[in-house]
Amino acid sequence: MSLIPYDDRDGFIWFDGKLIPFREAKLHVLTHGLHYASCVFEGERAYDGEVFKLTEHSQRLYDSAKLMDFTIPYSVEEIDRATRETVAANKMPNCYVRPVAWRGSEMMGVSAQQNKIHLAIAVWEWPSYFSPEAKMKGLRLQISDWRRPAPNTAPTKAKAAGLYMICTLSKHKAERDGYQDALMLDWRGQVAEATGANIFFSKDGKLHTPTPDCFLDGITRRAVMAMARARGIEVIERAIMPEEMAGFEECFLTGTAAEVTPVSEIGPYKFTPGRICQQLLADFDAATRRKAAA
Repeated sequence: MSLIPYDDRDGFIWFDGKLIPFREAKLHVLTHGLHYASCVFEGERAYDGEVFKLTEHSQRLYDSAKLMDFTIPYSVEEIDRATRETVAANKMPNCYVRPVAWRGSEMMGVSAQQNKIHLAIAVWEWPSYFSPEAKMKGLRLQISDWRRPAPNTAPTKAKAAGLYMICTLSKHKAERDGYQDALMLDWRGQVAEATGANIFFSKDGKLHTPTPDCFLDGITRRAVMAMARARGIEVIERAIMPEEMAGFEECFLTGTAAEVTPVSEIGPYKFTPGRICQQLLADFDAATRRKAAA
């Protein structure tokens, strides 16, 4: 299958306050965000023309920038409005949405106080992060050698570009070894998350998920937890050690790209996608496709 480069597509990108043709969204090679990872972003999905939890995503983007010591020159309300404008202009009611903010090229070095802050919003068609076959069977995950950093070593509450370096390394190795993704532990050796999604386990009708004290408390994660509680399913946030995975029955990932995706294997540990995963997957589909169901 031939790939369509992301710099050679039709449509529009919202760039610093206005919609411009997709191919004209250019940066200079000496942009600070490229050299020093002074960049934050979001991953969102539009379903039937509405971006799921849009304001929560826009707020997190704004807050991530503040954690990276810069201020996006647009309010959360303006980011919401620009996102809706971009989805509508591209005539993609069902699409992936990528807002990104970064420091420009006025200063080059560790210091960057005078750099202009840019904001862009792009959308594209991205039906499923994982193949339908993999999702049906349940994903196979490798356990990564890389670990999520401690909160006093990196701005772990920000959705910042630099924090994804080890995710790319982990996912590349997993795919080379025949897996779809990788489970990352944290600096203490506790279960943390997959490379781009949060993780849940079930046992005896209850859900268990790691406490997000060094990785993102995902927006989809929180939505799925609310759906589970609405079903009367107890959700327990706690430290989970890798060896505990031997006693769990079901496992699934949550995230904007992953949505709700069952897992069948993590290293030596096996899981069987079952009732809880299927129910929450159905609830998530219903919540994100209200217009289609109406």
